[in-house]
Amino acid sequence: MAKVSSEQLGTEPIGRLLIKQAVPASIGILVMSLNVLVDSIFVGNWIGSIAIAAINVVLPVSFFIAALGMAIGIGGSSIISRALGSGDKGKALQTFGNQITLTLMVTISMVVLGLCFVNELIPAFGGKGSIFEPAKIYYTIVLYGVPFLALCMMGNTVIRAEGKPKFAMIAMIIPSVGNLLMDYIFIYIFDWGMHGAAWATTTGYLLCFAYIFYFFLSKNSELKIGLSHFVLKSNILREIGSLGFVTLARQAVTSIIYLLLNNILFNLGGEALVAIYGIIGRMLMFALFPVFGVTQGFLPIAGFNYGAAQYDRVKESIYTAIKYAALVASIVFVGLMVFPEFLTNLFLSDRLDLPEEEIRTNAFVMRHAPTAMRLVFAATPIIALQLIGAAYFQAVGKAVPALLLTLTRQGFFFIPLILLLPNFLGELGVWFSFPIADVLSTIVTGLYLRNEIKTNLEIN
Repeated sequence: MAKVSSEQLGTEPIGRLLIKQAVPASIGILVMSLNVLVDSIFVGNWIGSIAIAAINVVLPVSFFIAALGMAIGIGGSSIISRALGSGDKGKALQTFGNQITLTLMVTISMVVLGLCFVNELIPAFGGKGSIFEPAKIYYTIVLYGVPFLALCMMGNTVIRAEGKPKFAMIAMIIPSVGNLLMDYIFIYIFDWGMHGAAWATTTGYLLCFAYIFYFFLSKNSELKIGLSHFVLKSNILREIGSLGFVTLARQAVTSIIYLLLNNILFNLGGEALVAIYGIIGRMLMFALFPVFGVTQGFLPIAGFNYGAAQYDRVKESIYTAIKYAALVASIVFVGLMVFPEFLTNLFLSDRLDLPEEEIRTNAFVMRHAPTAMRLVFAATPIIALQLIGAAYFQAVGKAVPALLLTLTRQGFFFIPLILLLPNFLGELGVWFSFPIADVLSTIVTGLYLRNEIKTNLEIN
């Protein structure tokens, strides 16, 4: 693999550079999303649709703790990108060391708390009835591996901040391939059920951590830290915290949404509606992988060039990223509108020896999920503007607007909608809330981004 220097972020043509950054990111996200998708298909076919609902209950808790690592990673990587752009490598090294220390301290503390309150957290997130026991099994095992996942998510953003997208891509592929391989061994061959699904996921986290650890020890990384860099510095912690809080707040709101939706849907239709949301949640991760890939590729380009005061390149990167992301989002939209029945059927077992409860659940899911999927993804073509706009402010270190725009869709619009509309429209009210929130948040982000470009990026 050819050695790549971070300086190329400030010299190569934006279109070519964005493709070089976004394609590996997209492939990595695709493989991770396929992992989530195929993992759910395996679980649904080999264990049952109730198991999909159980995993969906656990995800917000484990993802929130892992998101602490992502928040520290993205907040610190914004600093690293700008520091490398301005030639301040010392600050980049100190930031990276502080990221590692902070990630370990925070995530281990959260895991201890999560294990202490397992019986309270699972029902709170919708793990009721027949969902509780399989959810508890999965939750307890996966939580042990979450600190390694947090370190992986933190390290991956730093690798991308160095301008090494191919290595970041490999780091995202490894846990996915490992998880699917272990799924086959632990669930299908060993017949470990939910225990097997949980250990497969945890094994994937450990494999990813081993690769990222190797990368930073090898000559491929420019960031060679010493013991002094692990000592926490208040000024760096404040900057990591202010920027990382954007990501953390987004994931916190996502966890709240899982809590609300799992409980709202359980009250409206029981385990079957929770299972539908589990399928749609997997599709949200999978279907939008190229849009998220463009967003991830955009971040280091915008951050580096902003740090180097090359504002014309920053503006060009915004427009190019929105154009590319909108194109792939439109392609995704067409596929989801045409094939929702086929996609739903992938998650359901056709075994003849299923329990009667499982057969009823599958029939309900097959009737209702395609309509839900079409409604949830109805505004997909326009979300590129919202994602790139919010990412820009995070990339250039403007924490307050980044936070507000990140929370616009899920916090300011979506949560009020899911609390209100189901009272009038039942389960359809839940699904209608998704596109309405997408449209409103995109309008707000577009207006804010246009003002930012005119005020701070226009070249006189």
